[in-house]
This record gives sequence, structure tokens and C-alpha cells, in this order.
Amino acid sequence: MNRVDFDPVAHAGPVPSPCINVCRMNARTGLCEGCFRTIDEIVRWGSAGESEKRAVWREIKRREAALFDEPGN
Repeated sequence: MNRVDFDPVAHAGPVPSPCINVCRMNARTGLCEGCFRTIDEIVRWGSAGESEKRAVWREIKRREAALFDEPGN
């Protein structure tokens, strides 16, 4: 399953990592350009429970929509 297809609400199995091995922090947004997580979210991921991981995924989806669904993008 790729990141575009993952639905953190509907998916019942284990929560996959959003990392796509494009690890560059954007100084303007404070987000990784590959996975759209903050450095704190990246650091916590390994010890996070499933509910926290789903919450991070929901935030990733919100961020993607805000970045890519804006007029002019």
C-alpha cells in the first residue's frame, strides 16, 4: 500500500510508516519534504502506539491537502 492509498480512518491493520526515503526538512514549513511529518513526529514514531500513528497520518493528509489543493499549486 502506498501513502496515497492509505486511509488512517478506514484501514484496520497495522499503521504503516509514512516515510518514503526522501528525508529533507523544509525550513519554511518545518516538515519533512518526503513524509510531511515534523521532526518531533518522526522521532516519536518508533515508540508511538497505533492511535498516535493514526493521528499523525490524519495530520499528514490534512497537510497534503493544504499544500496541494490550494489554487495556483
